[in-house]
Amino acid sequence: MVGHFGMVDITAARFLVFGAVSGLAVFARPAAVRWPSRQQALAALGLSVLGFSGYYLLLAFGIQAAGTEVPSLIIGTIPVWMMLLGRPVGLQMRALLPGLLLTGAGIALMVYGAWSAQHAADAGGSGARFGWGIALAVAAMVSWTVYGLLNAAWLQRHTELHAADWANWLGVATGLGALLLWLVAGSDVATLQSRPDGMLFVWIALAGGFGSSWLATILWNIASQRLSASLCGQLIVSETLFALLYSFVWDGRWPQATEWVAAALFVLGILASIKAHR
Repeated sequence: MVGHFGMVDITAARFLVFGAVSGLAVFARPAAVRWPSRQQALAALGLSVLGFSGYYLLLAFGIQAAGTEVPSLIIGTIPVWMMLLGRPVGLQMRALLPGLLLTGAGIALMVYGAWSAQHAADAGGSGARFGWGIALAVAAMVSWTVYGLLNAAWLQRHTELHAADWANWLGVATGLGALLLWLVAGSDVATLQSRPDGMLFVWIALAGGFGSSWLATILWNIASQRLSASLCGQLIVSETLFALLYSFVWDGRWPQATEWVAAALFVLGILASIKAHR
């Protein structure tokens, strides 16, 4: 939607809004709970890179190189990884095997279909570009999985933290990182002002920074305090399904047969994993 703007600019703008909203919310809180301790501040800085600016930048470049469908499905395996790595004591691996096989088959089918389309469109260097996009999407998946596990563990160890306060501290840390990212690798103000679709860029940054970052982080923190990491991770399924739906709407087409089968396998795999967890 904002093809005239670079991925660094889009990432920085979204998370600068996240930081600004969080900063305003911090100052609205009583002074006694306004500022984190040194340990909390360092944790917030590290988690902000894993779960926000670093993750989003990797995913954005991955989508730019490989399209939307395959990166969406790769990111969609996060619930499985969180279930495997954050599963509660007593949940046997053999119970998770059906879900893992179904999800893996769906990913493999979608990657195969997209890779074949790339070769059909251009037998030149597009295959390498597509492979690089997959690698970036995998790196984004690993980054967010680590964030989800560490953030849940932190919140469950520090029950005295209010979910909104922790979201605000994460937001401020993310905003500082986004500012540094923009200063180092972003476009200057004059260049940004000269590009078309400037207001669309602003509106996307505001919507992403407020809704998809600040509000979503508060709700996610509340869930992380009340649910196990493995069960909480299943909530990300909706993000993947909407990402796939959006990609087909944006392309103006119905899914192909292989894409229908891949998506169905993917959903069945997630449902099987939830059943095993129960």
